[in-house]
Amino acid sequence: MEVILAKTAGFCFGVRRAVEQVYQQVEQGTRPIYTYGPIIHNEEVVAELESRGVRVVEEGQLDSCREGTIVIRSHGVGRHIQEQMEAQRLNVVDATCPFVKKIHRIVEKASEEGRAIIIAGNRNHPEVQGIQGWSRTPVYVVETAEEVEKLPELNEVTMVSQTTFNYKKFEELVEKTKEKGYNTIVVNTICNATQERQIEAREIAEKVESMIVIGGRNSSNTQKLYEICRDVCPNTYYIQTVVDLGAKGFAPVRSVGITAGASTPNNIIEEVHTYVRSKL
Repeated sequence: MEVILAKTAGFCFGVRRAVEQVYQQVEQGTRPIYTYGPIIHNEEVVAELESRGVRVVEEGQLDSCREGTIVIRSHGVGRHIQEQMEAQRLNVVDATCPFVKKIHRIVEKASEEGRAIIIAGNRNHPEVQGIQGWSRTPVYVVETAEEVEKLPELNEVTMVSQTTFNYKKFEELVEKTKEKGYNTIVVNTICNATQERQIEAREIAEKVESMIVIGGRNSSNTQKLYEICRDVCPNTYYIQTVVDLGAKGFAPVRSVGITAGASTPNNIIEEVHTYVRSKL
């Protein structure tokens, strides 16, 4: 059986950087250590860090942190959250992905110029919520053409995207937004690594009889990979670890493709790859 493993599968630069910064704090003996939300959307990594004493602080729990070090995850946070951390005299380690940080600066500057902000993305995703927090003007989050059509009358607009958004979908939303007649500045803020990962996943899915997508259940970029692969390869499976493979009931196939989201550790990818080559 042929097995094709995506070259782009696994940790992206921003995720690797964030995880490494947490482990640096652990190794330095810093106590207590918090992360604002799960450092990445991978349950295995978060559980391992918790076993080392790293506590996840969710929205609304920040008041309980009166000392220690807090790491801002790769998704970033809004201005008011960061200011609250600093006001509480926490040692703030900013592990926001540099590509996300760039969006913060774009939105902050555009809003200071009086421009409304449109974000192509999932309004419930922490990255999008963080981006919203850097605007001083109204922000509108759109994920579908129908949502674009419901936007109010606006004049000056700057449009950005969640870094892990589907590139093809972003293009469609941009065209729909331009039809509204706004004076729009469009900044494609989808991470290059995300685009490459999505393109490679589709190319592999078009060649194989079955496709496996590995990632956390709350990972937005993994969900998008799954949707892209499923569109061209109906026999596509979304798993978190090798344990899930045994319960999926794979039908015999001659070729399998494997890809993984940006928050999936290499050891999990390797375990799945080995299992598929030896068991399926």
